[in-house]
Amino acid sequence: MNTTPTRRSLDSQTSRRDFIATAAGVVGAASFGWTRAAAQAPAAQGEKKEKGIRVGMLTMPLQKEPFDQVLDMAKRCRIAALEVVAHPGSKHVDPMTFGPADAENVKKMLAERGLEISSLSNYQNPMAPGKAEEFQNVLKKTIDAAVLLGVPVVCTNTGVPQEQERANKIGLIKKVTPKIFRPILDHAKDKGIKVAIENWFATCLQGLDTFDCLFEAIPDEHFGLNYDPSHLVHQQCDHLVPVAKFSKRIFHTHAKDCLVDVQKRSYVGVLGKGWWRYVIPGYGDIKWGEYISLLRDVGYKGVLSIEHEDRTFGPEEGFRHGARYLNQFC
Repeated sequence: MNTTPTRRSLDSQTSRRDFIATAAGVVGAASFGWTRAAAQAPAAQGEKKEKGIRVGMLTMPLQKEPFDQVLDMAKRCRIAALEVVAHPGSKHVDPMTFGPADAENVKKMLAERGLEISSLSNYQNPMAPGKAEEFQNVLKKTIDAAVLLGVPVVCTNTGVPQEQERANKIGLIKKVTPKIFRPILDHAKDKGIKVAIENWFATCLQGLDTFDCLFEAIPDEHFGLNYDPSHLVHQQCDHLVPVAKFSKRIFHTHAKDCLVDVQKRSYVGVLGKGWWRYVIPGYGDIKWGEYISLLRDVGYKGVLSIEHEDRTFGPEEGFRHGARYLNQFC
């Protein structure tokens, strides 16, 4: 396995999550604990509770599994919501072919298990050469699929700059990103869908200065964040600042922790490799009680979507540990 914590070479145009999905599959079916055993019993009929902060999961490591088995696993792990990957060709939600009948089938499976979809996600790279128009078309189709499912948010990213442009992220946000997202945002506004950008540091959204620049360049109220605090931890940025500063822009969140090996960092230096890695929530440096309390204080009532990139756990094991830890704060 690649020892760099980004899970991919930044020179590659392949999505890091495509790599993660493949790597997770290599862990083996045994670690999934896949069974067709009945999911945990749902809450008593008629019992309704106003939705607040709840635990979800990004389905990327499970793309090759049948959707009903993914839902059963989520139920076993006490996960309430799913951030469903909706890339073209997806076995779960393929936005290019998704229609009303598909939506009804998905809704039925969710209702049978008392689950929900918190967002549809597409993390392809719109800054790959010649890919911007294709990305726009796919995102529009993903928005249409979200409408059919009654899902309020579509998650994506700004794209990974080409090597020669990596030192010019502010410039790209000002000049390129608005052009890429304008037709997407116009379509999303017409459909009543919010677009949430993940702040993966390898994309244009890196330090807090890039957050400021992004929302100055694109002030649309339905354009916001799929906020992931872990990407700021290893950059030594304050991951709590965006919660208050961009509270109205946080439409969705990723729950991923970051473990920093301070001793190794002091040995190899901040430009060295292997001194930090992404881990399941509760196994790293983020104080989740503090973080979730701040989210609650600013009025966030959405999902903490576990993004499993921890190489020390198999898929179901990692999701189970993450959900058990996070549920105590929800």
